[in-house]
Amino acid sequence: MILCTGESLIDMVPEDGHYRPLSGGAVYNTTVALGRLGIPTAYFWPISRDPFGEQLLRPLVEAAVNIDLCPRTDRLTTLAFVTLTGGEARYSFYDEGSAGRMLRPEEVPPLPREVTALFAGGISLVPDPCGAAVESLVARESGRLPVMLDPNIRPFFIQDEAAYRARLARMLPMADIVKLSGDDLEWLHPGQSHEDAARAVLALGPKVVLQTGGSVGSRAHWAGETVFAPSVRTQVADTIGAGDTFNAGVLASLSQQGILAVDALESLTAQHLTQALALGAQAAAITVSRHGANPPWAHEMPQAAG
Repeated sequence: MILCTGESLIDMVPEDGHYRPLSGGAVYNTTVALGRLGIPTAYFWPISRDPFGEQLLRPLVEAAVNIDLCPRTDRLTTLAFVTLTGGEARYSFYDEGSAGRMLRPEEVPPLPREVTALFAGGISLVPDPCGAAVESLVARESGRLPVMLDPNIRPFFIQDEAAYRARLARMLPMADIVKLSGDDLEWLHPGQSHEDAARAVLALGPKVVLQTGGSVGSRAHWAGETVFAPSVRTQVADTIGAGDTFNAGVLASLSQQGILAVDALESLTAQHLTQALALGAQAAAITVSRHGANPPWAHEMPQAAG
């Protein structure tokens, strides 16, 4: 079972002059996508008792995600107001004192034996105390469980850049798999090419650095030659949740291939990565073809996937 930890929130998406509340959050989206793809998945993040919290729980339950580790709280749900420009999403966060934001390291529970991999990231890595809580979980489980990290860097959300860079400097070497967009790579290593920036992250210790670029496809940088997978052509409604669904597709494929384990990742091959990138691209293409973060179910995926 893959455990996902990181933010859940409500995306307030513009629609006909109003805002429509949609369940979202980078890690939450990946969690729902994994469940819909039929992968045993669990979620750890505080969920508010407010009506938005109830809204967030429904897709998790529908996707058969295990929510036993999700504490309930009277603090309010984080809101993210979305602005769409040419189909690209930009966000304004209302997060201070929210349910997830106030998660403390001492509230991180022991993990059940069924957990075999860990996925973490998103804006939950930025502020404290929740950033420290996620870091403490990754630090505790790194080396025992395979860890995938997607920082999903949002520069406008970062108030203390030095502290955030220091956190990433500690966490990136703990991860086995790191996913970074082109924008992430440019922020981490200004002035470097995406290839050089990805290789710089790889040198910190991860076994794989996944580089995404929307319509230009994705790459896997690892010990061998870089693996490339083209994007899947589709009519784009918006890009909300695209990268998050890609993450789920990659994790689903690696799990189905029997390679998502610390020891098994030592025998990683280009073919493993090719299949993982392909499934990630196929899943993401379905998500971007419809409005909001609405990842595909297993029955919607092409028969050849994975």
